[in-house]
Amino acid sequence: MVCVLCSCSTTKKSQQNSQPVVNIEFNADSAYAFCAAQCSFGPRIMNSEAHELCGQWIQKKFQQYGYQVTLQQADLKGYDGTLLKMTNIICQKPKAKSQKPRILLCAHWDSRPWADNDPDSANWRKPVMAANDGASGVAVMLEMARLLQQHDSARVDVDFICFDAEDWGVPQWSDEVDADSWALGAQHWASSYKPTANSYQYGILLDMVGGQGAKFYQEGFSLQHARQIVEKVWQAASAAGYGSFFPNEMGGYITDDHNPVNEKANIPCIDIINHYPDCEQSSFGPTWHTVNDDMQHIDRNTLQAVGQTLVQLIYSE
Repeated sequence: MVCVLCSCSTTKKSQQNSQPVVNIEFNADSAYAFCAAQCSFGPRIMNSEAHELCGQWIQKKFQQYGYQVTLQQADLKGYDGTLLKMTNIICQKPKAKSQKPRILLCAHWDSRPWADNDPDSANWRKPVMAANDGASGVAVMLEMARLLQQHDSARVDVDFICFDAEDWGVPQWSDEVDADSWALGAQHWASSYKPTANSYQYGILLDMVGGQGAKFYQEGFSLQHARQIVEKVWQAASAAGYGSFFPNEMGGYITDDHNPVNEKANIPCIDIINHYPDCEQSSFGPTWHTVNDDMQHIDRNTLQAVGQTLVQLIYSE
């Protein structure tokens, strides 16, 4: 991405608003373990063995939690002409069993091939482990899938997509400028998406949702395309007790997987993405596209804040 600027009882009430507080607990330890499991394969760079093996693992985990998995595969070209063997992992509830309204959660699962924002130029051509920038979003989705299987009282169905080929965008050492070099897997999916009578009500993209000290400001394109969803999610964060992680302030416009979901698939989709307004190195935080994006810099408290916000949102629908 790139910056261009228990049961569902409702016995408690939030002090900030009247939304009932959902008493289903997101397990941050579980999400942390899912994040570490992805990293155990190594950097999940396009066309690598680690990428292939991790993709198989993700597929099996969603199947374990009752999802039908479709692999959308294609050969795409990177900005430099590299042929990228892309696999979007699409995980859906069996349609024959439900006609509930549907929500889409998504994240990218590939790793950045180059640590091109590392403070040490000797690391610029090294791969990124991508514990936060990739694995954290998939980890939160896997824990949500596990919870949805365990607590089947939600009045909506939640589908998941793990987008591939998000992070092959033009590196900083290149003279090229090409916003379309990012989010290639999401672009491919959105271009082929066909609306149905039971199309998605809205979508939420999770990107870098496990970093230390992270806060999630309201992203500009999300406000432009899906302001009501932004407001709904930020209210859920407040009701769940994590309003301090979700400031009611704008954090800039981000080119990310949610852009083609909004513009090509016409699904109102927001981006929950970390923003560090006071970080000199990057507004995406000190580990973004560096060799330090590893498990040592993943915080269970951040995973908990995002995960519990999603629990609050989904079980309040």
